[in-house]
Amino acid sequence: MSGVVSLMPEPAHAFDERELCELLEAFAPETPYTWKPMAGGASSRKYFRAAYENGRTAVAMFVPEGAKAEELEKSRPSARWPFLEVRDLLAASGVRVPRIYLDKTDRGWLLLEDLGDDTLANYLLREPSKKTQIYQRAVADLAAAQRCLAALPSESVVCTRVFDYDLLLWEIHHFREWGLEARGILLSADDSETFDRLAGRLAGRIASWPRGFVHRDYQSRNLMVNEGDITWIDFQDALLGPRVYDLVALLNDSYQVFDRPFVDSRIAEFSSALGVDASLLSFEFDAVTVQRKLKDAGRFVFIDRVKNNSTFLQFVEPTIAKVFASLERLAPHDADMAEWISLLNRILKRKS
Repeated sequence: MSGVVSLMPEPAHAFDERELCELLEAFAPETPYTWKPMAGGASSRKYFRAAYENGRTAVAMFVPEGAKAEELEKSRPSARWPFLEVRDLLAASGVRVPRIYLDKTDRGWLLLEDLGDDTLANYLLREPSKKTQIYQRAVADLAAAQRCLAALPSESVVCTRVFDYDLLLWEIHHFREWGLEARGILLSADDSETFDRLAGRLAGRIASWPRGFVHRDYQSRNLMVNEGDITWIDFQDALLGPRVYDLVALLNDSYQVFDRPFVDSRIAEFSSALGVDASLLSFEFDAVTVQRKLKDAGRFVFIDRVKNNSTFLQFVEPTIAKVFASLERLAPHDADMAEWISLLNRILKRKS
Protein backbone atom coordinates (compact mmCIF):
# COMPACT_ATOMS: atom_id res chain seq x y z
CA MET A 1 0.00 0.00 0.00
CA SER A 2 1.34 3.40 -0.93
CA GLY A 3 3.16 5.19 1.87
CA VAL A 4 2.98 2.39 4.46
CA VAL A 5 6.36 1.05 5.48
CA SER A 6 7.88 -0.67 8.48
CA LEU A 7 11.24 -0.09 10.10
CA MET A 8 14.33 -0.88 8.06
CA PRO A 9 15.31 -4.53 8.58
CA GLU A 10 18.07 -5.19 11.04
CA PRO A 11 19.94 -8.41 11.84
CA ALA A 12 17.86 -10.73 13.98
CA HIS A 13 19.33 -12.00 17.21
CA ALA A 14 19.45 -15.73 17.90
CA PHE A 15 18.50 -16.91 21.37
CA ASP A 16 21.54 -18.04 23.32
CA GLU A 17 21.08 -19.44 26.81
CA ARG A 18 24.63 -18.44 27.69
CA GLU A 19 23.76 -14.78 27.09
CA LEU A 20 20.75 -15.11 29.38
CA CYS A 21 22.95 -16.53 32.14
CA GLU A 22 25.54 -13.78 31.64
CA LEU A 23 22.78 -11.18 31.96
CA LEU A 24 21.42 -12.71 35.15
CA GLU A 25 24.89 -13.11 36.68
CA ALA A 26 25.75 -9.48 35.91
CA PHE A 27 22.67 -8.31 37.81
CA ALA A 28 23.61 -10.11 41.04
CA PRO A 29 27.19 -11.35 40.87
CA GLU A 30 28.03 -14.47 42.84
CA THR A 31 24.40 -14.93 43.91
CA PRO A 32 22.89 -18.31 43.06
CA TYR A 33 19.72 -18.12 40.99
CA THR A 34 17.25 -20.18 39.03
CA TRP A 35 15.33 -19.15 35.94
CA LYS A 36 12.35 -20.40 34.00
CA PRO A 37 10.51 -19.36 30.84
CA MET A 38 7.35 -17.30 31.24
CA ALA A 39 4.21 -17.68 29.16
CA GLY A 40 4.32 -15.40 26.14
CA GLY A 41 1.60 -13.64 24.18
CA ALA A 42 1.15 -13.12 20.47
CA SER A 43 4.57 -11.55 19.84
CA SER A 44 7.94 -13.13 19.14
CA ARG A 45 9.36 -11.77 22.38
CA LYS A 46 10.46 -14.29 25.02
CA TYR A 47 10.41 -13.74 28.77
CA PHE A 48 12.31 -15.49 31.57
CA ARG A 49 11.85 -15.02 35.31
CA ALA A 50 14.91 -15.25 37.52
CA ALA A 51 14.77 -15.89 41.27
CA TYR A 52 17.89 -15.28 43.37
CA GLU A 53 18.72 -16.84 46.72
CA ASN A 54 18.84 -13.37 48.28
CA GLY A 55 15.15 -12.92 47.46
CA ARG A 56 15.51 -10.65 44.46
CA THR A 57 13.67 -11.41 41.22
CA ALA A 58 13.91 -10.03 37.72
CA VAL A 59 12.49 -10.65 34.27
CA ALA A 60 14.70 -11.01 31.20
CA MET A 61 13.11 -9.98 27.91
CA PHE A 62 14.55 -11.27 24.63
CA VAL A 63 13.49 -9.59 21.38
CA PRO A 64 14.87 -11.39 18.32
CA GLU A 65 13.96 -8.58 15.91
CA GLY A 66 15.37 -5.82 18.12
CA ALA A 67 13.88 -2.41 17.34
CA LYS A 68 11.54 -3.63 14.62
CA ALA A 69 7.83 -3.06 15.30
CA GLU A 70 5.43 -5.95 15.91
CA GLU A 71 2.84 -4.63 13.46
CA LEU A 72 2.95 -2.59 10.28
CA GLU A 73 3.74 1.06 10.87
CA LYS A 74 5.16 4.24 9.43
CA SER A 75 8.38 5.19 11.10
CA ARG A 76 12.00 6.09 10.79
CA PRO A 77 14.69 3.52 11.57
CA SER A 78 15.66 3.72 15.23
CA ALA A 79 19.06 3.10 16.75
CA ARG A 80 17.50 2.72 20.19
CA TRP A 81 14.68 0.33 20.95
CA PRO A 82 11.31 2.13 20.86
CA PHE A 83 10.49 0.24 24.08
CA LEU A 84 13.19 2.24 25.85
CA GLU A 85 12.30 5.56 24.24
CA VAL A 86 8.61 5.21 25.05
CA ARG A 87 9.32 3.88 28.53
CA ASP A 88 11.38 6.96 29.41
CA LEU A 89 8.72 9.23 27.94
CA LEU A 90 5.96 7.62 29.98
CA ALA A 91 8.01 7.58 33.16
CA ALA A 92 8.71 11.31 32.82
CA SER A 93 4.96 11.86 32.45
CA GLY A 94 4.10 10.07 35.68
CA VAL A 95 3.04 6.74 34.20
CA ARG A 96 4.16 3.68 36.17
CA VAL A 97 6.37 1.56 33.89
CA PRO A 98 8.83 -1.28 34.58
CA ARG A 99 12.26 -0.33 35.88
CA ILE A 100 15.24 -1.24 33.69
CA TYR A 101 17.97 -3.16 35.50
CA LEU A 102 20.33 -3.95 32.63
CA ASP A 103 20.38 -2.89 28.97
CA LYS A 104 21.93 -5.40 26.57
CA THR A 105 19.81 -4.44 23.59
CA ASP A 106 22.81 -4.79 21.29
CA ARG A 107 22.29 -8.54 21.78
CA GLY A 108 18.48 -8.44 21.99
CA TRP A 109 18.18 -8.45 25.81
CA LEU A 110 16.74 -6.30 28.59
CA LEU A 111 16.56 -7.14 32.28
CA LEU A 112 13.42 -5.66 33.81
CA GLU A 113 11.62 -5.27 37.09
CA ASP A 114 9.52 -8.31 37.96
CA LEU A 115 5.91 -7.09 38.12
CA GLY A 116 4.46 -10.44 39.13
CA ASP A 117 1.65 -12.23 37.32
CA ASP A 118 -1.28 -9.98 38.15
CA THR A 119 -2.30 -8.63 34.79
CA LEU A 120 -5.55 -6.68 34.92
CA ALA A 121 -7.21 -9.77 33.42
CA ASN A 122 -5.91 -11.98 36.24
CA TYR A 123 -6.76 -9.37 38.85
CA LEU A 124 -10.39 -9.30 37.68
CA LEU A 125 -10.64 -13.07 38.09
CA ARG A 126 -9.54 -12.79 41.70
CA GLU A 127 -11.20 -9.47 42.61
CA PRO A 128 -14.33 -9.13 40.45
CA SER A 129 -15.95 -6.76 42.93
CA LYS A 130 -13.18 -4.21 42.26
CA LYS A 131 -13.85 -4.04 38.52
CA THR A 132 -15.28 -0.52 38.53
CA GLN A 133 -12.55 0.83 40.81
CA ILE A 134 -9.65 -0.57 38.80
CA TYR A 135 -11.13 0.48 35.45
CA GLN A 136 -11.73 3.98 36.74
CA ARG A 137 -8.03 4.03 37.57
CA ALA A 138 -7.06 2.71 34.14
CA VAL A 139 -9.19 5.36 32.42
CA ALA A 140 -7.81 8.12 34.65
CA ASP A 141 -4.22 7.01 33.97
CA LEU A 142 -4.89 7.00 30.22
CA ALA A 143 -6.42 10.48 30.26
CA ALA A 144 -3.57 11.84 32.39
CA ALA A 145 -0.99 10.39 29.98
CA GLN A 146 -2.75 11.93 27.00
CA ARG A 147 -2.78 15.33 28.69
CA CYS A 148 0.89 15.13 29.67
CA LEU A 149 1.96 13.92 26.23
CA ALA A 150 -0.16 16.34 24.23
CA ALA A 151 2.92 18.26 23.04
CA LEU A 152 5.67 15.80 22.20
CA PRO A 153 9.00 16.82 20.69
CA SER A 154 9.11 16.16 16.95
CA GLU A 155 12.12 13.89 17.35
CA SER A 156 10.19 11.53 19.64
CA VAL A 157 9.72 8.09 18.11
CA VAL A 158 6.01 8.44 18.91
CA CYS A 159 5.72 11.45 16.60
CA THR A 160 7.36 9.60 13.71
CA ARG A 161 4.61 6.96 13.75
CA VAL A 162 1.06 8.01 12.96
CA PHE A 163 -2.29 6.29 12.57
CA ASP A 164 -3.00 8.05 9.30
CA TYR A 165 -5.30 7.06 6.47
CA ASP A 166 -2.89 4.50 5.02
CA LEU A 167 -2.30 2.66 8.27
CA LEU A 168 -5.96 2.69 9.31
CA LEU A 169 -6.94 1.35 5.91
CA TRP A 170 -4.25 -1.33 6.05
CA GLU A 171 -5.66 -2.54 9.37
CA ILE A 172 -9.19 -2.82 7.95
CA HIS A 173 -7.84 -4.80 5.01
CA HIS A 174 -5.97 -6.99 7.49
CA PHE A 175 -9.45 -8.26 8.42
CA ARG A 176 -10.32 -8.83 4.79
CA GLU A 177 -7.09 -10.75 4.15
CA TRP A 178 -7.07 -12.89 7.31
CA GLY A 179 -10.51 -12.66 8.92
CA LEU A 180 -12.27 -13.40 5.61
CA GLU A 181 -10.12 -14.67 2.73
CA ALA A 182 -7.79 -16.81 4.85
CA ARG A 183 -10.88 -18.51 6.27
CA GLY A 184 -12.27 -19.19 2.80
CA ILE A 185 -14.78 -16.32 2.82
CA LEU A 186 -14.32 -14.79 -0.63
CA LEU A 187 -16.01 -11.58 -1.71
CA SER A 188 -17.97 -11.20 -4.92
CA ALA A 189 -16.94 -8.40 -7.26
CA ASP A 190 -19.78 -6.20 -5.99
CA ASP A 191 -19.04 -6.92 -2.34
CA SER A 192 -15.35 -6.32 -2.94
CA GLU A 193 -16.11 -2.89 -4.39
CA THR A 194 -18.42 -2.10 -1.48
CA PHE A 195 -15.84 -3.24 1.09
CA ASP A 196 -13.13 -1.08 -0.52
CA ARG A 197 -15.38 1.96 -0.62
CA LEU A 198 -16.60 1.63 2.97
CA ALA A 199 -13.11 0.84 4.27
CA GLY A 200 -11.70 3.92 2.58
CA ARG A 201 -14.45 6.16 3.93
CA LEU A 202 -14.09 4.81 7.47
CA ALA A 203 -10.30 5.20 7.43
CA GLY A 204 -10.64 8.73 6.04
CA ARG A 205 -13.10 9.80 8.71
CA ILE A 206 -11.04 8.46 11.58
CA ALA A 207 -7.82 9.91 10.17
CA SER A 208 -9.40 13.38 10.19
CA TRP A 209 -10.16 13.32 13.92
CA PRO A 210 -7.96 14.78 16.70
CA ARG A 211 -4.91 12.70 17.53
CA GLY A 212 -3.12 12.00 20.76
CA PHE A 213 -0.64 9.61 22.31
CA VAL A 214 -1.68 6.01 21.64
CA HIS A 215 -0.25 3.00 23.49
CA ARG A 216 -1.75 0.87 20.67
CA ASP A 217 -2.68 -2.15 22.81
CA TYR A 218 -3.97 -0.76 26.10
CA GLN A 219 -5.93 -3.77 27.34
CA SER A 220 -6.28 -6.17 30.24
CA ARG A 221 -3.27 -8.31 29.35
CA ASN A 222 -0.93 -5.33 29.04
CA LEU A 223 -1.69 -3.66 32.36
CA MET A 224 -0.18 -5.02 35.57
CA VAL A 225 -1.90 -4.46 38.92
CA ASN A 226 -0.16 -4.22 42.26
CA GLU A 227 -1.96 -2.93 45.35
CA GLY A 228 -4.33 -0.90 43.23
CA ASP A 229 -1.58 0.69 41.13
CA ILE A 230 -1.39 0.02 37.41
CA THR A 231 1.88 -0.47 35.52
CA TRP A 232 1.91 -0.21 31.72
CA ILE A 233 3.76 -2.79 29.63
CA ASP A 234 4.01 -3.68 25.93
CA PHE A 235 4.07 -0.03 24.85
CA GLN A 236 6.89 -0.25 22.29
CA ASP A 237 4.54 0.36 19.33
CA ALA A 238 3.19 3.67 20.70
CA LEU A 239 2.30 6.30 18.12
CA LEU A 240 0.00 9.24 17.41
CA GLY A 241 -3.56 8.28 16.63
CA PRO A 242 -7.26 8.67 17.45
CA ARG A 243 -7.70 9.98 20.98
CA VAL A 244 -10.18 7.19 21.76
CA TYR A 245 -8.08 4.34 20.31
CA ASP A 246 -6.68 3.18 23.65
CA LEU A 247 -10.07 3.64 25.31
CA VAL A 248 -11.53 1.29 22.69
CA ALA A 249 -8.76 -1.23 23.35
CA LEU A 250 -9.52 -1.07 27.08
CA LEU A 251 -13.33 -1.08 27.10
CA ASN A 252 -13.91 -3.22 24.01
CA ASP A 253 -11.11 -5.55 24.98
CA SER A 254 -11.47 -8.83 23.09
CA TYR A 255 -10.73 -10.72 26.31
CA GLN A 256 -13.37 -9.03 28.48
CA VAL A 257 -17.12 -8.40 28.32
CA PHE A 258 -18.74 -5.27 29.79
CA ASP A 259 -22.31 -4.06 29.60
CA ARG A 260 -22.92 -0.79 27.81
CA PRO A 261 -23.78 1.25 30.94
CA PHE A 262 -20.36 0.34 32.35
CA VAL A 263 -18.68 1.43 29.09
CA ASP A 264 -20.71 4.64 28.90
CA SER A 265 -19.69 5.57 32.45
CA ARG A 266 -16.01 5.14 31.61
CA ILE A 267 -16.40 7.15 28.37
CA ALA A 268 -18.00 9.93 30.44
CA GLU A 269 -15.07 9.87 32.90
CA PHE A 270 -12.56 9.99 30.06
CA SER A 271 -14.35 12.84 28.28
CA SER A 272 -14.58 14.81 31.53
CA ALA A 273 -10.86 14.36 32.17
CA LEU A 274 -10.02 15.58 28.66
CA GLY A 275 -12.66 18.34 28.64
CA VAL A 276 -14.34 16.93 25.52
CA ASP A 277 -18.07 16.46 24.86
CA ALA A 278 -19.09 12.93 25.88
CA SER A 279 -21.53 12.43 23.00
CA LEU A 280 -18.80 13.29 20.49
CA LEU A 281 -16.36 10.88 22.13
CA SER A 282 -19.04 8.19 22.24
CA PHE A 283 -19.49 8.45 18.47
CA GLU A 284 -15.73 8.33 17.90
CA PHE A 285 -15.51 5.39 20.30
CA ASP A 286 -18.01 3.29 18.34
CA ALA A 287 -16.52 4.20 14.95
CA VAL A 288 -12.99 3.35 16.07
CA THR A 289 -14.35 0.13 17.60
CA VAL A 290 -15.46 -0.94 14.12
CA GLN A 291 -12.01 -0.26 12.68
CA ARG A 292 -10.00 -1.67 15.60
CA LYS A 293 -12.07 -4.80 16.15
CA LEU A 294 -12.12 -5.69 12.46
CA LYS A 295 -8.33 -5.56 12.57
CA ASP A 296 -8.23 -7.64 15.76
CA ALA A 297 -10.44 -10.35 14.28
CA GLY A 298 -8.08 -10.61 11.33
CA ARG A 299 -5.03 -10.46 13.56
CA PHE A 300 -6.15 -13.44 15.61
CA VAL A 301 -6.30 -15.57 12.45
CA PHE A 302 -2.94 -14.19 11.30
CA ILE A 303 -1.38 -15.21 14.63
CA ASP A 304 -2.72 -18.73 14.14
CA ARG A 305 -1.69 -19.13 10.49
CA VAL A 306 1.64 -17.28 10.55
CA LYS A 307 2.85 -17.67 14.14
CA ASN A 308 1.32 -21.10 14.78
CA ASN A 309 -0.51 -19.88 17.89
CA SER A 310 -4.15 -20.95 17.84
CA THR A 311 -5.03 -19.70 21.33
CA PHE A 312 -6.52 -16.46 19.99
CA LEU A 313 -8.96 -18.09 17.57
CA GLN A 314 -11.56 -18.36 20.33
CA PHE A 315 -11.83 -14.56 20.30
CA VAL A 316 -12.57 -14.10 16.58
CA GLU A 317 -16.36 -14.38 16.78
CA PRO A 318 -16.74 -12.40 20.04
CA THR A 319 -14.61 -9.66 18.49
CA ILE A 320 -16.77 -9.55 15.37
CA ALA A 321 -19.80 -9.35 17.67
CA LYS A 322 -18.32 -6.17 19.17
CA VAL A 323 -18.10 -4.73 15.66
CA PHE A 324 -21.79 -5.41 15.08
CA ALA A 325 -22.76 -3.94 18.46
CA SER A 326 -21.06 -0.65 17.61
CA LEU A 327 -22.44 -0.63 14.07
CA GLU A 328 -25.97 -1.09 15.37
CA ARG A 329 -25.58 1.92 17.66
CA LEU A 330 -24.26 4.05 14.80
CA ALA A 331 -26.44 2.83 11.92
CA PRO A 332 -29.65 4.76 12.74
CA HIS A 333 -27.74 8.02 12.31
CA ASP A 334 -25.11 7.07 9.72
CA ALA A 335 -25.69 5.56 6.27
CA ASP A 336 -22.16 4.15 6.00
CA MET A 337 -22.56 2.19 9.21
CA ALA A 338 -25.89 0.80 8.05
CA GLU A 339 -24.24 -0.32 4.83
CA TRP A 340 -21.44 -1.99 6.81
CA ILE A 341 -24.07 -4.04 8.65
CA SER A 342 -25.67 -5.14 5.40
CA LEU A 343 -22.31 -6.02 3.85
CA LEU A 344 -20.97 -7.97 6.83
CA ASN A 345 -24.25 -9.81 7.32
CA ARG A 346 -24.12 -10.85 3.70
CA ILE A 347 -20.46 -11.82 3.72
CA LEU A 348 -20.67 -13.71 7.00
CA LYS A 349 -24.15 -15.05 6.14
CA ARG A 350 -25.71 -13.74 9.34
CA LYS A 351 -29.38 -13.04 9.75
CA SER A 352 -30.19 -9.36 10.15
